[in-house]
Amino acid sequence: MAGHSKWHNIQRRKNAQDAKKGKIFMRHAKNIYTAAKEGGGDMDMNAALRTAVEKAKADNMPNDNIDRAIKKATGGLDGAHYEEITYEGYGPGGVAVIVNALTDNKNRTASEIRHAFKKNDGNLGENGSVTFMFDRKGYIVVEDEDGSVDEDEISMEVIEAGADDITAEDGVYEIYTDPENFQHVRDHLRENNYELAQAEVTFFPQTYSTPSEDDEQKMLNLIDMLEDSEDTQDIHHNMEVSE
Repeated sequence: MAGHSKWHNIQRRKNAQDAKKGKIFMRHAKNIYTAAKEGGGDMDMNAALRTAVEKAKADNMPNDNIDRAIKKATGGLDGAHYEEITYEGYGPGGVAVIVNALTDNKNRTASEIRHAFKKNDGNLGENGSVTFMFDRKGYIVVEDEDGSVDEDEISMEVIEAGADDITAEDGVYEIYTDPENFQHVRDHLRENNYELAQAEVTFFPQTYSTPSEDDEQKMLNLIDMLEDSEDTQDIHHNMEVSE
C-alpha cells in the first residue's frame, strides 16, 4: 500500500475538519449511543463503547456530552432511535464512493446525500454497486514523534499478534489486519504501551482513480458537502489524492 497512506491523506484534511467541532461532537455522540445501545453502558465490558469514547476524548469532546449519549442509549434519558445506513455511488469522473451514516431520520439523510452527489456531477447507486471495489481491513496507526519506537520490534510484535502488514513512513506506522484479527492486534499494542493515533475497521480501495483536475475539485466539494451533513459518519473513496 506504499504511496497510498490513509493516515497522511487524513492529516491533509485535518485542519478543515477541526473547524467543524460541533459536527464532530455530534458524530461522536451518535457512535457512543450506538455502541452503548448494542453492548451496554459499562466500558469495561463493552470494547466498542470504550473505543468510541476514546475517539471522542481524542477530539476533546466534553465529558458531559459523552455521559449524556450513554444515558440516552441505556434509558437514562429520552433519546431518538439511530439507524446505520450505507450509501454507495459514483462521484465526478467515476470515483467510487461509500458513505456511512447514522441517522434518526432516513428521509432527511437520503435527501442530503442525494443532493450532494447531484450537485457535484455524481450519482447514487444500488447497494453493492461499489463495495466490491474495496477491501475491508483492520487499520491501526502508531505515531512515533519522539523516535522511541523500534521498527523491527513493533513489526515483529504485530505480525506475531496476527497483523497482515505494517508500513513505516515519516515516523508513522500503519498496521493492516484481517477484520477478525483487528481487536487482538489492537489490544496487544495497547497492552504493550503503544499510543494508538487511530484504530478502526475500514475500507481500502483495490484500485485508485485519477480524475481530471476539474473532477478532482468537484470530488473534494462533494466530500465537503457530505462532511457537512450531521448524519455522515465515514466517507470512503478511491480517488488518488493530490499532494
